[in-house]
Amino acid sequence: MNIPNRHVFYISDGTAITAEVLGHAVMSQFPVNVHSVTLPFVETELRARAVKEQIDAIYQQTGCRPLVFYSIVLPEIRTIILQSAGFCQDIVQALVAPLQQELEVDPVPIAHRTHGLNPANLGKYDARIAAIDYTLAHDDGISMRNLDQAQVILLGVSRCGKTPTSLYLAMQFGIRAANYPFIADDMDNLRLPAELQPLRSRLFGLTINPERLAAIREERRENSRYASLRQCRMEVAEVEALYRKHQIRYINSTNYSVEEIATKILDLMGLNRRMY
Repeated sequence: MNIPNRHVFYISDGTAITAEVLGHAVMSQFPVNVHSVTLPFVETELRARAVKEQIDAIYQQTGCRPLVFYSIVLPEIRTIILQSAGFCQDIVQALVAPLQQELEVDPVPIAHRTHGLNPANLGKYDARIAAIDYTLAHDDGISMRNLDQAQVILLGVSRCGKTPTSLYLAMQFGIRAANYPFIADDMDNLRLPAELQPLRSRLFGLTINPERLAAIREERRENSRYASLRQCRMEVAEVEALYRKHQIRYINSTNYSVEEIATKILDLMGLNRRMY
């Protein structure tokens, strides 16, 4: 099967995060090789014309209309983008128009409302920053202090995804997430640390297929005992046995992205998402 190549632009007068997320979700439905171009803060007519020229140049080079997902409040900026040779889709307006009819309320477009810092979301923003600070201070068992403030404590062997998942939970959802590693030296007499015993309801385990773990560790420490398949199999087996012994919920992270792991943890633990 010959998979086509298409250039895809994500354009916004803000961060372009919304355009990227929705655009990626749509494009994932099609068997197309995507060449992504993200252009945030297109806020002036001068920059908008430069973006238009960039889109037009790719069309001239390839003969294929670039796909353009945009979220732009200012009409004069939007008009310039729409004059380009791209196939332009307003990702927000497609939903705003029917909602306007249903709600019987006119929208009041304001730039940077979604991800900008304003008095309406300042408290939520501060809570997210506090969660990130907490998570960084409690990464990889650095500190065992104030663990009672954690909403979730991730457990697992080295390189199974604890740190990126913890940070994603903090940054995306404002969850105070700590994580604790089980290392090779623990395996001869693997036990749940005393500091974690009273917090079992907040513990969540990650595991991973030994073959995948060995491949990840090999990139970090080539030809080491740490990365050997035998060592990985032993560590994973010991940690999973610990989870079962203490009835700690856990999932296998092998075939899941960080986003999927974090979302599964929120769902299984009944934690509330805090969207920003």
